[in-house]
Amino acid sequence: MPRPRTISLLLAFVTMLVYLPATRNGFVDFDDDDYVTQNPIVQKGLTWSGVKWALTTRHASNWHPVTWLSHMADCQAFHLNPAGHHWDNILLHAVNAALLFVLLWQLTDALWPGAFIAALFAWHPLHVESVAWVSERKDVLSTCFALLTLLAYVNAVARGRHPATGNESGPCPHASRFILHASPCYWLALLFFALGLMSKPMLVTLPFVMLLLDYWPLERFTVITAEAPTALLPRLLVEKIPFFLLAAAASVITFLVQKNDAVAALAKVPLPFRFANAIVACAGYLGKTICPIHLAVFYPLPIHIAWLSVLAAAVALALATALVIFARKQCPYLLVGWLWFLGTLVPVIGLVQVGDQAMADRYTYFPLIGIFIALAFLARDAVRRWPFLKTPSVAATLLILPACIIVTERQLTFWRDSESLFTHALAVTPENALSHLNLGAALEAQNKPDAALAEYQKALQLDPHRHEVYNNLGKLLLTRGQPQAALLYCRQAVQLDPQSPLSHNSLGIVLLELGRLDEASSEFSEAIRLDGDYASPRFLMGRLLLKQGHDAEAVQNLHAALQIEPDNLQMVIYLARVLAADENAQIRDGNQALTLALRAGRLAGTNQPVVLDTLAMAYAELGRFDQAIQTEQQAATLAEAAGPGNDDSTMRQRLERYRNHLPWRQSFKSD
Repeated sequence: MPRPRTISLLLAFVTMLVYLPATRNGFVDFDDDDYVTQNPIVQKGLTWSGVKWALTTRHASNWHPVTWLSHMADCQAFHLNPAGHHWDNILLHAVNAALLFVLLWQLTDALWPGAFIAALFAWHPLHVESVAWVSERKDVLSTCFALLTLLAYVNAVARGRHPATGNESGPCPHASRFILHASPCYWLALLFFALGLMSKPMLVTLPFVMLLLDYWPLERFTVITAEAPTALLPRLLVEKIPFFLLAAAASVITFLVQKNDAVAALAKVPLPFRFANAIVACAGYLGKTICPIHLAVFYPLPIHIAWLSVLAAAVALALATALVIFARKQCPYLLVGWLWFLGTLVPVIGLVQVGDQAMADRYTYFPLIGIFIALAFLARDAVRRWPFLKTPSVAATLLILPACIIVTERQLTFWRDSESLFTHALAVTPENALSHLNLGAALEAQNKPDAALAEYQKALQLDPHRHEVYNNLGKLLLTRGQPQAALLYCRQAVQLDPQSPLSHNSLGIVLLELGRLDEASSEFSEAIRLDGDYASPRFLMGRLLLKQGHDAEAVQNLHAALQIEPDNLQMVIYLARVLAADENAQIRDGNQALTLALRAGRLAGTNQPVVLDTLAMAYAELGRFDQAIQTEQQAATLAEAAGPGNDDSTMRQRLERYRNHLPWRQSFKSD
């Protein structure tokens, strides 16, 4: 018989092979920008300032510092190469599969049911979203800590067993008065639980999972003594008080972080509607577990839910609950698996509505383990009772697992890029405003403005109250030379969500284009007030202040923006040019200009005309005219070779000044 270690390694290896295609996928423009691609703090890698930010930020409407640190570590190692970020998600998922198998083996000593459960967990298509989506690092990371918590807990329980009987031996003489436990594994479990909560607070229900495992298979609810069976439930509850306290703290922090940005008000999503959607969603998750088709990255919350759907789902869930309760003595794993599934879904089922999704595949990542446990051990007992079922059960396994791999491989292709992801989402959920919005943004990034405009308009028809649609429409119309039309949409975006720094920044850009500088300044100031780590409004405020002749204050804002995004090429080049060539001698600084110009060269390479042009300006400001002449000559030659649209004539003018030992001067009021 294969050793458990061999099975766990094989599970991890095959899981990595199954998900290998994900390493060829890119980032997607759906949360990946918040978490990685447009997050300058994360992109700096692991720094002390980054650690402090991770521990205190409410960015992306979440408090999960361990997740932020993992993304920082990826940026430290892989920068913005998506393959590395995907690899870490895959490795964590493979580790989770192995950990789950080890946990089940230690709990039940059942080799093949445990292997089947772990394989189903690893290869089920519902879990693609959690693994293939870089932003869902929090799923695979928190589950890793959850499984480590349970493993440590199981070892702590094992050390508390009586060596002769296997029953609870009672509190150790050196145990804490409060938790009745002295095992180091207990404290290790508590540490892993804290790290899991700091990866994703969905783990708040894990103490209840521990109680379920106490019921089966640990069988800790009663202990057989010489006198009579003694109930241990009070002790089991007391020993978990620290876990419940951590869960309560995480729940409070999460609610405070999300209440302004993500948690929907009761007036918007009434409580009866939330219960109805929760019931339908639970049944929907079970349906997609059995038949994982029509999976999408986003399932929009419906306007109405048919009462027949709610009734049918409620009856199905009630019957399943009644069945597992009735069979709890003969098949305790059914009750444990069912309550594992329902209980761990509670934080994300929509009773506290976060966002406007009806359900999400990623929410099943940890809960489905319960369903897999119930089904696998039911099959094991059925085979034991009726041996003729062994061959059909093996055949079913040999069909189910390869089928899962095939569907998972197909699902991975939809995560290739944003366009593929949201095109597929619209194919399976047509009335999906958010997917139209995100598909429009993906098309706009590919320089397909007409196709993007059509998607934005479809999104607006489906959801006329989504401020992001108005914001994107406004920005798109501005790029198409329609600032007045853009102004209307951007104003509407701000009216719909006055707390959005992005909308205020976009409105400021339109007003700046229209020459309404005071109004633009007000919008940029509000964007900065709402998000102090938002670089764009600070940069634009600097440019605006230059137009108004407030050069010193402008440079302060430009520096502040660059501190937030030190590798933003546009900001680096612009500030370097201001410091090298501004007409105001009091703000010019040739040394800083040269430092920034050299940084631009490292970021974009030294074969870019604008980079060389900026470097020549800095050399000239420092009086190093020979280097300025040589560099400007290279810039002009490259610009001329690049064809129309490159300002090689102005570069020739600068070249003549440098030959006359004169630095370049210009006003940025009209820039």
